Amino acid sequence: MTGDDRHEPLLRHLVGAILRRARRRQERTLQEVASAARMSTAYLSEIERGRKEPSSEVLAAVCHALDLRLVDLVADAHASLAAASEPVRVLTSTTTSARHVRAVGAPGIGSPTTSDVVALAA
Repeated sequence: MTGDDRHEPLLRHLVGAILRRARRRQERTLQEVASAARMSTAYLSEIERGRKEPSSEVLAAVCHALDLRLVDLVADAHASLAAASEPVRVLTSTTTSARHVRAVGAPGIGSPTTSDVVALAA
């Protein structure tokens, strides 16, 4: 944190919301999914509400019970985090003042290289 009012959401909140949406889209109860995932209904409820930080094994079990691929869960969480993150201004490398510098994209995937631009957080 930089001490200002900008906060990224906690991953457990995002994951819980994604799992809850998937369960509700399937019109299934907490009890049905918890039983299929071999866990208590109360624990699944805590996960969905973002109050518990589930292990990778627990996430895999819930995803399996929901017929949801773990990669899709992670992709949805990534998209939510990206949407909630602070905007980035892309400036030319001639810019000399920067409060915070962070990398832009990954080389070789059509993104600019660090010699092309410097990304500055607003």
